[in-house]
Amino acid sequence: MGASQTRTEDVFQELSEKTGFSLEQIRILHKRFRQLSGDEETISKENLEKIQALDKNPIRNQIIEAFFDKRNQNDGEVGSSREIGFQQFVKVMCHFKPPTLKMTTEEKEAIRREKLRFLFNMHDTDDDGTITLDEYRKVVEELLSKSGAIGQEAAKAIADAAMLEVASINVPHMEPHEFYEGITFEHFEQILKGLEMESRMNIRFLDVDTSTMHCGKSQ
Repeated sequence: MGASQTRTEDVFQELSEKTGFSLEQIRILHKRFRQLSGDEETISKENLEKIQALDKNPIRNQIIEAFFDKRNQNDGEVGSSREIGFQQFVKVMCHFKPPTLKMTTEEKEAIRREKLRFLFNMHDTDDDGTITLDEYRKVVEELLSKSGAIGQEAAKAIADAAMLEVASINVPHMEPHEFYEGITFEHFEQILKGLEMESRMNIRFLDVDTSTMHCGKSQ
């Protein structure tokens, strides 16, 4: 085994320990990463934009942006990267894994919170800790108008009404002159409370089925 291959295996082993992916899963992800990047060391948004399975996804742009959002790479940084390497790619992919049956309640809750934070970041595009009406409206408009079943103005009206309903739930005694600044992460958690998403939030458009790639160390 050459020195370069040894270093690669060391990186794979470290990623496996950090993310809970098995070494075989890391190798599968690396193969797909090299395919997407054209056998380069990094991938760009343009590389992901070429994935045909994403073409008809109504939140295509948000999914692509999520891979380059530093908040999702678990390095304690903020902002957006122009390109990402394999290690950052794997860290983002980790958000899509379901928990294992052997996990404790606390571990499952931690994974759920990480997934919620990932989804929240997709909507909080300016990284101010709040999903504003404009940000929320943009997502709803894309979801509805791109389906072809509803026009943009109608989608905008639905988004506005939905935000008002959220405001009435989160701030029930808000005065008429008060302005609802938007959905905080705590509000976001409450909105999605009770929704089973741990096993549903997976990803197949990369030709990698994360629904079978469980979180946590191999048992």
